[in-house]
Amino acid sequence: MNLARNLESSAIYFPDRPAIRQGSLEWTYAELNERANKVATGLMKLGIKPGDYIGLCSLNSADWIAFYFGVLKIGAVAITLSGLLTGDELAFLITHSKPKVLFTDPSKLEDVMRLKSDNGLQTVICSDGDMDLSHLMRMGERAFQAIDMDRLDTAAVLYTGGTTGAPKGVMLSHEGMNFAARAIAYYEHSVPTDQALCFLPFNHVFGQNHIMNSTIYSSGCLELLPAFDMDRVLEAIAAGRVTKFFAVPTVYVRFLSLPDLEKKVGKLRYCFSAAASMAREIVKQWKERTGVTIAESYGMTEVMPTTFNHFYPEFHVVGSVGPVVHGVEAQIRDVEGNVLSQGQEGEVCIRGRNVMKGYLNNPEATIAGMWNGEWFRSGDIGVLDDRGYFYIVDRLKDLIITGGENVYPREVEEALYTQPGVEECAVIGLPDKEWGEKVSAYIVPKPGQQISTNELKAGLKTLLSPFKVPKKIEIVKELPKSPAGKILKRELKRQVLEESKH
Repeated sequence: MNLARNLESSAIYFPDRPAIRQGSLEWTYAELNERANKVATGLMKLGIKPGDYIGLCSLNSADWIAFYFGVLKIGAVAITLSGLLTGDELAFLITHSKPKVLFTDPSKLEDVMRLKSDNGLQTVICSDGDMDLSHLMRMGERAFQAIDMDRLDTAAVLYTGGTTGAPKGVMLSHEGMNFAARAIAYYEHSVPTDQALCFLPFNHVFGQNHIMNSTIYSSGCLELLPAFDMDRVLEAIAAGRVTKFFAVPTVYVRFLSLPDLEKKVGKLRYCFSAAASMAREIVKQWKERTGVTIAESYGMTEVMPTTFNHFYPEFHVVGSVGPVVHGVEAQIRDVEGNVLSQGQEGEVCIRGRNVMKGYLNNPEATIAGMWNGEWFRSGDIGVLDDRGYFYIVDRLKDLIITGGENVYPREVEEALYTQPGVEECAVIGLPDKEWGEKVSAYIVPKPGQQISTNELKAGLKTLLSPFKVPKKIEIVKELPKSPAGKILKRELKRQVLEESKH
């Protein structure tokens, strides 16, 4: 087994079909596979063997994909790092993963070259590095077949975003990533004529597995952007180059601010949101204005995917992440690990081929993240209804305890999104002498609109119990986000507490 066989199969059956478009560049499946072969055999001439760690630290590009599959073809492990990393962040992950070769951008070169001597890093593939990518490919051969690996061998290591502490390297097997690519393609009814827009970073499980690997598996075309750019996204959609649109909730919120959105959706047949919880109000508004449902699923880097809400569009349930995918088991458990009944809230726990192998060089975190070594503990609070549909209530670590009462921030955020003028919001708990924690809301208004906090509180009091209504509401210009567009509540809380000291 080898995840790269998916590329080889697409190149056999659809050699002339476009695999990647990036601006004016277009590669067919035959061309992408040939480039990956040259990378693979070039790396072998550098002495790289199966199991060796090879790093990728670059923004999305066609070259990134060719290098990635070249790494997989020879059984090496792709260590995928954010292309935005610099300085100490980059040093921490390079030191932790110790790749022998690193494919990167010139902007990282100074930082990277300082790390070579002490971390096992031998070769930097980069302009002005040890060699550039074209040099490596000239060393390689056009023909090569992916090495057969054990199904449980590690294919890639993806680092978590660090929203709950220091980033952890999630080891994903060839079997697990294959399972994910095929499950996603199945639940999305993917076909070779699909054109999937990808501006989400490939180091993130959403960009790498959900979009890139599932599209390669189903022989579709990837329309690439290095990052989100509203004008370029709209241009691609209007030109009919996109049938599948993948984004995070904040992007859909921005699109809903367009006055003529319904005229801009082009040939979109499928819209999907992940990486953060989607407010029900946003899903409803999008459907009303475009006629397209925003599909959702549930998963994370460690267990991708777990549920899907839209195999049968007519049974899509707004607010739910759907039933579990075939071949995966999910349970709701209490803090002691006891399985709870339908309708009871508890931690979502998952078992199946989608579960990670563990955390790289971190056995303690691996043990702590599992029940009995086989059920992954998601850290999310969920509930199961009588039809087998899951609902994610909130992150366990985000729970606010105010005056002895439990408040889930997501419930408050759902209410906020129904209020006029609210474009984005985040609810966190802040220390309070009287209440222990006070519910605090930070709100980004829609462009050109002003929000009265008094009117907002009055509106919330009709929707929420009194103890859930935020005691503090602040209007802000923006909220801190990850490169994938996820609102970082931990960072927001840190910033607020830091400012309070001054």
